[in-house]
Amino acid sequence: MQIHTCRAIVTGGASGLGEASVRRIVEGGGKVVIIDQSEEKGGKLVTELGEAVLFLRADVTKEEEIQEAINKAVDYMGSVNTVINCAGIGIAEKVLAKKGVHNLALFSRVIQVNLIGTFNVIRLATEKMASNVGNAEKEQGVIINTASVAAYDGQIGQAAYSASKGGIVGMTLPIARELARYGIRVMTIAPGLFHTPMFDTLPEEARDALGKMIPFPPRLGYPSEYAQLVQSIIENPMLNGETIRLDGAIRMQPK
Repeated sequence: MQIHTCRAIVTGGASGLGEASVRRIVEGGGKVVIIDQSEEKGGKLVTELGEAVLFLRADVTKEEEIQEAINKAVDYMGSVNTVINCAGIGIAEKVLAKKGVHNLALFSRVIQVNLIGTFNVIRLATEKMASNVGNAEKEQGVIINTASVAAYDGQIGQAAYSASKGGIVGMTLPIARELARYGIRVMTIAPGLFHTPMFDTLPEEARDALGKMIPFPPRLGYPSEYAQLVQSIIENPMLNGETIRLDGAIRMQPK
């Protein structure tokens, strides 16, 4: 699939890795529907990027909201052939700490947003993709999920986050195998340390110190580099059923 033919839904597309993906697709001539909860940031992107972008406020964990958003996306773009799942949350909490045991509701919330939310979007978007007219490769769609190196190298305090991202990695291949009959590819990117809004609250010295942990290049990743890989996945039909670490060769220490 060529990027100019993209009719994409990007969850978490109002900032960070999702925003970079939105910009990349629009610059390449495609169209995007952003699904996010930040109306302020989403509205600014629509104002900047124009009619190629539509913002819809929805919660990825809510079946009715995502179904309605996907229906509106099809109405706006004519079809949906690309999904990029970037919506997610992160916490840091130990299983057993001085203040007590891990909050179970908080653990469940991370799983609900990161893992179940990703699956919710996949299953509802797939229904639309299955009716697309395939291209010369008989390709009807591509789904790109966002995991994390924490799926492999989870640190102390990341039990919930690592479990949620590990689940995304684990479901990539079986879903790709199932959807192959419809010409729909499924891929996952596992980013390392990237300069997203989560890092904006840190002092510059702290960000530099984190960057130096990466073997090469010794800096935080740029969201545009994530978006560059998104485009490569979209355009290369042999990329399917795999998780790609995008991390500068970092392997996270226990803490």
